[in-house]
Amino acid sequence: MDTFNHIKTLITIILGLSITHLLKGVAKFIQHPHRDKPYWLHLAWVFYIFMLLVHFWWWEYRLTHVPHWTFTSYFFIIFFIMTFYSLCALLFPDDIKDYKGYEDYFFSRKKWFFAILAFSYLLDIGDTLIKGQDYLKSLSIEYPIRNAVHIILCLLAIQINNRVFNAILVILFILYELSYIFRLFDTV
Repeated sequence: MDTFNHIKTLITIILGLSITHLLKGVAKFIQHPHRDKPYWLHLAWVFYIFMLLVHFWWWEYRLTHVPHWTFTSYFFIIFFIMTFYSLCALLFPDDIKDYKGYEDYFFSRKKWFFAILAFSYLLDIGDTLIKGQDYLKSLSIEYPIRNAVHIILCLLAIQINNRVFNAILVILFILYELSYIFRLFDTV
């Protein structure tokens, strides 16, 4: 348990910075309403990533059951969390002066965004394996299918520039994530 408390500290710092980055980005729209034009699709992805961060934080409580920690597993978890911070930094860069607004910015960086998001779903499998085979089995067949489908859809999103596709994708991701969270954690 002492090892987990040590690990939990760094997890909390990086996830806290990630959430802070998103909140600061959204607050800029309120602080400077005429400076950068918000784009609903960009904000929908911000909401989705926020949900992933909160879900991940809750999900990582299961790390308390890991009986033995190695530096490799510790480093892996930290690397995994860094992908989330990278997504947050991509959604809200320091400035977007070179772009017409967040719509232009999002579509200019969407290949990076979806590549890192797909990579995070791949890393999620490793994170789950650290928690043990029994834990992986407890998640049912839905878990590997979920990750595989999310990876495939992210890879498609890298290639497809259609705004309708991207709109449907983020709505589906949000609805599925909400369903997944409530089915996993809010069952009686």
